[in-house]
Amino acid sequence: VQVVESGGGLVQPGGSLKLSCAVSGFTMDYGAIGWFRQAPGKEREGVSAILTSDGTRYYADSVKGRFALSRDSAKHIVYLQMNNLKPEDTGLYYCALDYDTPAWPSDWWIWDWWGQGTQVTVSS
Repeated sequence: VQVVESGGGLVQPGGSLKLSCAVSGFTMDYGAIGWFRQAPGKEREGVSAILTSDGTRYYADSVKGRFALSRDSAKHIVYLQMNNLKPEDTGLYYCALDYDTPAWPSDWWIWDWWGQGTQVTVSS
């Protein structure tokens, strides 16, 4: 299984970024794909996730209305569109896979596979 994130960068407050998570070796028919983030000195937290069986999406309260998760099953890519970014959105963003159906909010340590992360910095 391989998980590769991309799309991070430096953006001003109020700006947008679109993260991509390319997955290989993992069937997208069941389980879940999620986005987590970790700011310096803080615990890793769940941002958004999708159940691959039925497309149910979850979002952290802090990003609802600003972030949107989508997927291209044919390309095995999951996207996280982030709008109206705030300085508190800064962190290392990880994509993760879970073979089960996690509850939400989800504890990060139960997820099975992780990418290396992509840095998102929101600053003026």
